[in-house]
Amino acid sequence: MKLRVVLEPSEEGGYTVYVPALPGCISEGETKEEALDTIREAIEVYLEMVEDDCLLNEKSEQVEIVI
Repeated sequence: MKLRVVLEPSEEGGYTVYVPALPGCISEGETKEEALDTIREAIEVYLEMVEDDCLLNEKSEQVEIVI
């Protein structure tokens, strides 16, 4: 899966990073590399929570697509 992230320098130092396609998915790090590592973890947790909230009935079908 590919997601675009926005990486911004923080006034206090370090970087803030967020995912426009995933509202509320935000993280930070002291370096660009650290910020990108922490946002990867945040994305994984975000998507797990969304998947857990998905309610299926007996007629539902889950299909994975690649975009």
